[in-house]
Amino acid sequence: MDGTSPGSTEDRTEPQGAPDPATDAFVAHRNLLFTVAYEMLGSAADAEDVLQETWLRWAGVDLATVQNQRAYLVRITTRQALTRLRTLGRRKESYVGPWLPEPLLTTPDIAEDVELADSVSMAMLLVLETLTPTERAVFVLRDVFDVPYNEIAAAVDKNAAAVRQIAHRARNHVAARRPRGTVSAAETRDALNAFQRAVQTGDLQNLLDILAPDVVLVGDGGGKVEAFPVPLVGADKVAGLLSSGRRLLADATFQPAHVNGYPALIVRREDRIEAVIALRIDEGLITGLYTVRNPEKLSNLTEQTTLRR
Repeated sequence: MDGTSPGSTEDRTEPQGAPDPATDAFVAHRNLLFTVAYEMLGSAADAEDVLQETWLRWAGVDLATVQNQRAYLVRITTRQALTRLRTLGRRKESYVGPWLPEPLLTTPDIAEDVELADSVSMAMLLVLETLTPTERAVFVLRDVFDVPYNEIAAAVDKNAAAVRQIAHRARNHVAARRPRGTVSAAETRDALNAFQRAVQTGDLQNLLDILAPDVVLVGDGGGKVEAFPVPLVGADKVAGLLSSGRRLLADATFQPAHVNGYPALIVRREDRIEAVIALRIDEGLITGLYTVRNPEKLSNLTEQTTLRR
Protein backbone atom coordinates (compact mmCIF):
# COMPACT_ATOMS: atom_id res chain seq x y z
CA MET A 1 0.00 0.00 0.00
CA ASP A 2 3.06 2.28 0.20
CA GLY A 3 1.59 3.98 3.27
CA THR A 4 -1.47 5.14 1.30
CA SER A 5 -4.94 4.13 2.44
CA PRO A 6 -7.06 2.27 -0.12
CA GLY A 7 -9.36 4.55 -2.10
CA SER A 8 -7.63 7.75 -0.94
CA THR A 9 -7.14 10.74 -3.23
CA GLU A 10 -3.49 9.73 -3.59
CA ASP A 11 -4.29 6.20 -4.74
CA ARG A 12 -7.68 5.38 -6.21
CA THR A 13 -6.52 2.29 -8.10
CA GLU A 14 -8.16 -1.04 -7.38
CA PRO A 15 -6.16 -3.54 -5.29
CA GLN A 16 -4.29 -6.03 -7.46
CA GLY A 17 -4.48 -9.81 -7.19
CA ALA A 18 -6.79 -11.78 -4.91
CA PRO A 19 -9.43 -9.87 -2.92
CA ASP A 20 -8.17 -8.72 0.46
CA PRO A 21 -10.89 -8.69 3.16
CA ALA A 22 -9.17 -5.91 5.15
CA THR A 23 -8.91 -3.68 2.07
CA ASP A 24 -12.47 -4.44 0.99
CA ALA A 25 -13.83 -3.53 4.44
CA PHE A 26 -11.83 -0.31 4.60
CA VAL A 27 -12.88 0.81 1.12
CA ALA A 28 -16.53 -0.04 1.86
CA HIS A 29 -16.53 2.26 4.91
CA ARG A 30 -14.05 4.88 3.72
CA ASN A 31 -16.55 7.67 3.00
CA LEU A 32 -18.10 7.17 6.44
CA LEU A 33 -14.69 7.24 8.15
CA PHE A 34 -13.67 10.39 6.29
CA THR A 35 -16.92 12.09 7.28
CA VAL A 36 -16.39 11.20 10.96
CA ALA A 37 -12.81 12.51 10.87
CA TYR A 38 -13.74 15.68 8.99
CA GLU A 39 -16.58 16.55 11.37
CA MET A 40 -14.22 16.12 14.31
CA LEU A 41 -11.37 18.11 12.75
CA GLY A 42 -12.86 20.62 10.30
CA SER A 43 -9.96 19.89 7.96
CA ALA A 44 -9.97 17.63 4.92
CA ALA A 45 -6.17 17.38 4.90
CA ASP A 46 -6.10 16.28 8.54
CA ALA A 47 -9.01 13.89 7.96
CA GLU A 48 -7.03 12.25 5.15
CA ASP A 49 -4.05 11.87 7.47
CA VAL A 50 -6.29 10.25 10.07
CA LEU A 51 -7.52 7.78 7.46
CA GLN A 52 -3.92 6.91 6.59
CA GLU A 53 -3.24 6.17 10.25
CA THR A 54 -6.51 4.23 10.54
CA TRP A 55 -5.57 2.04 7.58
CA LEU A 56 -2.12 1.27 9.00
CA ARG A 57 -3.70 0.07 12.26
CA TRP A 58 -6.55 -1.75 10.53
CA ALA A 59 -4.16 -3.62 8.23
CA GLY A 60 -2.56 -5.25 11.29
CA VAL A 61 -5.83 -6.41 12.88
CA ASP A 62 -6.79 -10.08 12.97
CA LEU A 63 -10.21 -9.89 11.28
CA ALA A 64 -11.26 -13.15 12.89
CA THR A 65 -11.43 -11.30 16.21
CA VAL A 66 -13.60 -8.46 14.86
CA GLN A 67 -17.37 -8.89 15.33
CA ASN A 68 -18.42 -5.55 13.82
CA GLN A 69 -16.01 -4.16 11.23
CA ARG A 70 -17.81 -0.81 10.91
CA ALA A 71 -17.72 -0.21 14.67
CA TYR A 72 -14.08 -1.25 14.89
CA LEU A 73 -13.04 1.09 12.06
CA VAL A 74 -15.02 3.98 13.53
CA ARG A 75 -13.32 3.35 16.88
CA ILE A 76 -9.83 3.51 15.33
CA THR A 77 -10.72 6.63 13.35
CA THR A 78 -12.17 8.37 16.41
CA ARG A 79 -9.10 7.68 18.52
CA GLN A 80 -6.75 8.94 15.81
CA ALA A 81 -8.93 12.02 15.25
CA LEU A 82 -8.98 12.79 18.98
CA THR A 83 -5.19 12.69 19.10
CA ARG A 84 -4.94 15.00 16.09
CA LEU A 85 -7.68 17.28 17.41
CA ARG A 86 -5.66 18.02 20.53
CA THR A 87 -2.64 18.82 18.36
CA LEU A 88 -4.77 21.07 16.15
CA GLY A 89 -5.91 22.97 19.22
CA ARG A 90 -2.33 23.97 19.94
CA ARG A 91 -1.77 24.84 16.28
CA LYS A 92 -4.84 27.08 16.17
CA GLU A 93 -3.52 29.09 19.12
CA SER A 94 -0.79 30.46 16.84
CA TYR A 95 -3.01 30.79 13.74
CA VAL A 96 -2.91 34.25 12.19
CA GLY A 97 -6.37 35.85 12.24
CA PRO A 98 -9.74 34.09 12.53
CA TRP A 99 -9.81 30.33 11.83
CA LEU A 100 -12.49 28.78 9.63
CA PRO A 101 -12.98 25.11 8.67
CA GLU A 102 -11.50 23.90 5.41
CA PRO A 103 -14.33 24.04 2.83
CA LEU A 104 -15.34 20.89 0.97
CA LEU A 105 -16.88 20.73 -2.48
CA THR A 106 -19.67 18.25 -1.71
CA THR A 107 -21.93 16.24 -4.00
CA PRO A 108 -25.47 17.67 -4.48
CA ASP A 109 -27.07 14.48 -3.14
CA ILE A 110 -25.99 15.39 0.40
CA ALA A 111 -28.97 17.76 0.47
CA GLU A 112 -31.21 14.68 0.57
CA ASP A 113 -29.84 13.91 4.05
CA VAL A 114 -30.76 17.12 5.85
CA GLU A 115 -29.15 16.11 9.16
CA LEU A 116 -25.84 15.21 7.52
CA ALA A 117 -25.80 18.41 5.46
CA ASP A 118 -26.47 20.46 8.59
CA SER A 119 -23.73 18.66 10.52
CA VAL A 120 -21.02 19.58 7.99
CA SER A 121 -22.19 23.13 7.32
CA MET A 122 -19.68 25.88 8.04
CA ALA A 123 -21.95 27.28 10.76
CA MET A 124 -22.26 23.91 12.52
CA LEU A 125 -18.55 23.13 12.33
CA LEU A 126 -17.86 26.44 14.03
CA VAL A 127 -20.29 25.49 16.80
CA LEU A 128 -18.47 22.16 17.21
CA GLU A 129 -15.24 24.12 17.64
CA THR A 130 -16.60 25.36 20.97
CA LEU A 131 -16.74 21.83 22.41
CA THR A 132 -13.88 20.01 24.10
CA PRO A 133 -12.29 17.25 21.99
CA THR A 134 -14.10 14.47 23.88
CA GLU A 135 -17.43 16.34 23.78
CA ARG A 136 -17.02 16.84 20.06
CA ALA A 137 -16.27 13.17 19.44
CA VAL A 138 -19.23 12.04 21.54
CA PHE A 139 -21.63 14.52 19.95
CA VAL A 140 -20.57 13.65 16.39
CA LEU A 141 -20.73 9.90 16.95
CA ARG A 142 -24.05 9.95 18.81
CA ASP A 143 -26.09 12.78 17.30
CA VAL A 144 -24.83 12.60 13.72
CA PHE A 145 -23.96 8.92 13.23
CA ASP A 146 -26.24 7.37 15.88
CA VAL A 147 -23.43 5.18 17.24
CA PRO A 148 -24.52 3.21 20.35
CA TYR A 149 -23.26 4.53 23.69
CA ASN A 150 -21.25 1.41 24.40
CA GLU A 151 -19.36 1.72 21.11
CA ILE A 152 -18.68 5.42 21.76
CA ALA A 153 -17.42 4.51 25.23
CA ALA A 154 -14.89 2.13 23.69
CA ALA A 155 -13.77 4.81 21.22
CA VAL A 156 -13.21 7.56 23.80
CA ASP A 157 -12.05 5.36 26.70
CA LYS A 158 -14.98 6.21 28.99
CA ASN A 159 -17.75 4.11 30.48
CA ALA A 160 -21.22 4.26 28.95
CA ALA A 161 -22.70 6.27 31.85
CA ALA A 162 -20.03 8.94 31.47
CA VAL A 163 -20.61 9.05 27.72
CA ARG A 164 -24.34 9.64 28.25
CA GLN A 165 -23.56 12.60 30.52
CA ILE A 166 -21.06 14.01 28.04
CA ALA A 167 -23.57 13.60 25.20
CA HIS A 168 -26.26 15.43 27.20
CA ARG A 169 -23.90 18.29 28.05
CA ALA A 170 -22.63 18.59 24.47
CA ARG A 171 -26.15 18.45 23.03
CA ASN A 172 -27.30 21.34 25.25
CA HIS A 173 -24.18 23.33 24.39
CA VAL A 174 -24.73 22.87 20.65
CA ALA A 175 -28.47 23.57 20.85
CA ALA A 176 -27.80 26.97 22.40
CA ARG A 177 -25.45 27.97 19.58
CA ARG A 178 -26.62 26.27 16.39
CA PRO A 179 -28.82 27.99 13.77
CA ARG A 180 -32.34 28.41 15.14
CA GLY A 181 -34.03 26.30 12.50
CA THR A 182 -33.24 23.93 9.65
CA VAL A 183 -32.66 25.87 6.45
CA SER A 184 -33.30 24.23 3.10
CA ALA A 185 -30.82 24.31 0.25
CA ALA A 186 -33.36 26.36 -1.74
CA GLU A 187 -33.54 29.04 0.98
CA THR A 188 -29.76 29.21 1.14
CA ARG A 189 -29.55 29.47 -2.65
CA ASP A 190 -32.09 32.31 -2.73
CA ALA A 191 -30.21 34.22 -0.04
CA LEU A 192 -26.93 33.60 -1.81
CA ASN A 193 -28.32 34.90 -5.12
CA ALA A 194 -29.68 38.02 -3.42
CA PHE A 195 -26.34 38.55 -1.69
CA GLN A 196 -24.43 38.17 -4.96
CA ARG A 197 -26.68 40.63 -6.79
CA ALA A 198 -26.41 43.18 -4.00
CA VAL A 199 -22.61 42.93 -3.83
CA GLN A 200 -22.14 43.13 -7.58
CA THR A 201 -24.43 46.14 -7.96
CA GLY A 202 -23.24 47.85 -4.80
CA ASP A 203 -26.85 48.38 -3.73
CA LEU A 204 -26.47 49.16 -0.03
CA GLN A 205 -30.19 48.97 0.73
CA ASN A 206 -30.57 45.53 -0.84
CA LEU A 207 -27.65 44.34 1.24
CA LEU A 208 -29.23 45.71 4.41
CA ASP A 209 -32.50 43.98 3.53
CA ILE A 210 -30.93 40.52 3.62
CA LEU A 211 -28.47 40.97 6.51
CA ALA A 212 -29.50 40.38 10.13
CA PRO A 213 -28.78 43.35 12.43
CA ASP A 214 -26.12 41.32 14.27
CA VAL A 215 -24.61 39.63 11.19
CA VAL A 216 -20.99 38.52 11.56
CA LEU A 217 -18.46 38.55 8.71
CA VAL A 218 -15.46 36.27 9.27
CA GLY A 219 -12.49 36.10 6.90
CA ASP A 220 -9.78 33.45 7.03
CA GLY A 221 -6.54 34.31 5.25
CA GLY A 222 -4.25 32.36 7.55
CA GLY A 223 -1.65 35.13 7.37
CA LYS A 224 -0.98 34.16 3.75
CA VAL A 225 -3.38 36.54 1.99
CA GLU A 226 -5.19 39.68 3.09
CA ALA A 227 -8.28 39.06 5.22
CA PHE A 228 -10.12 40.72 8.07
CA PRO A 229 -7.94 40.46 11.20
CA VAL A 230 -11.03 40.21 13.43
CA PRO A 231 -14.69 39.38 12.76
CA LEU A 232 -16.81 42.32 11.60
CA VAL A 233 -20.14 42.61 13.42
CA GLY A 234 -23.28 44.56 12.45
CA ALA A 235 -25.33 44.97 9.28
CA ASP A 236 -24.29 48.59 8.65
CA LYS A 237 -20.58 47.79 8.93
CA VAL A 238 -20.77 44.62 6.83
CA ALA A 239 -22.98 46.17 4.11
CA GLY A 240 -20.81 49.27 3.96
CA LEU A 241 -17.64 47.23 3.59
CA LEU A 242 -19.09 44.95 0.91
CA SER A 243 -20.59 47.86 -0.99
CA SER A 244 -17.37 49.87 -0.95
CA GLY A 245 -15.35 46.83 -1.97
CA ARG A 246 -17.41 46.17 -5.10
CA ARG A 247 -14.71 47.55 -7.39
CA LEU A 248 -12.24 45.02 -6.03
CA LEU A 249 -14.54 42.26 -7.30
CA ALA A 250 -15.06 43.78 -10.74
CA ASP A 251 -12.84 41.26 -12.52
CA ALA A 252 -13.86 38.30 -10.35
CA THR A 253 -16.40 35.62 -11.24
CA PHE A 254 -18.81 34.02 -8.80
CA GLN A 255 -19.39 30.29 -9.30
CA PRO A 256 -22.35 28.71 -7.46
CA ALA A 257 -21.36 25.40 -5.88
CA HIS A 258 -22.32 22.96 -3.15
CA VAL A 259 -19.86 23.54 -0.33
CA ASN A 260 -20.19 21.71 3.00
CA GLY A 261 -23.63 20.49 2.11
CA TYR A 262 -25.16 23.85 1.14
CA PRO A 263 -25.05 26.28 -1.79
CA ALA A 264 -22.08 28.65 -1.61
CA LEU A 265 -20.04 30.89 -3.89
CA ILE A 266 -16.59 30.16 -5.22
CA VAL A 267 -14.83 33.38 -6.17
CA ARG A 268 -12.41 33.03 -9.08
CA ARG A 269 -9.98 35.45 -10.64
CA GLU A 270 -7.94 34.51 -13.71
CA ASP A 271 -8.94 30.83 -13.37
CA ARG A 272 -7.64 30.77 -9.80
CA ILE A 273 -9.86 30.11 -6.81
CA GLU A 274 -9.51 33.17 -4.62
CA ALA A 275 -12.14 32.53 -1.96
CA VAL A 276 -15.16 30.55 -0.87
CA ILE A 277 -18.15 32.37 0.62
CA ALA A 278 -20.57 30.39 2.79
CA LEU A 279 -23.62 31.67 4.66
CA ARG A 280 -25.43 31.05 7.90
CA ILE A 281 -29.13 31.87 7.74
CA ASP A 282 -31.52 32.32 10.64
CA GLU A 283 -35.19 33.15 10.12
CA GLY A 284 -34.67 34.25 6.53
CA LEU A 285 -31.77 36.62 7.17
CA ILE A 286 -28.02 36.16 6.77
CA THR A 287 -26.50 36.00 10.25
CA GLY A 288 -23.07 34.70 9.25
CA LEU A 289 -20.78 35.32 6.27
CA TYR A 290 -17.74 33.05 6.17
CA THR A 291 -15.02 33.82 3.64
CA VAL A 292 -12.14 31.37 3.34
CA ARG A 293 -9.15 32.84 1.48
CA ASN A 294 -6.24 30.84 2.91
CA PRO A 295 -4.81 29.15 -0.25
CA GLU A 296 -3.90 26.02 1.72
CA LYS A 297 -7.59 25.52 2.54
CA LEU A 298 -8.73 25.91 -1.07
CA SER A 299 -6.61 23.18 -2.63
CA ASN A 300 -9.26 20.45 -2.22
CA LEU A 301 -11.92 22.27 -4.24
CA THR A 302 -10.94 20.64 -7.53
CA GLU A 303 -13.17 17.59 -7.05
CA GLN A 304 -16.29 16.66 -5.14
CA THR A 305 -16.12 14.78 -1.86
CA THR A 306 -18.71 12.12 -1.07
CA LEU A 307 -19.84 12.18 2.56
CA ARG A 308 -21.76 9.31 4.15
CA ARG A 309 -23.36 8.27 7.43
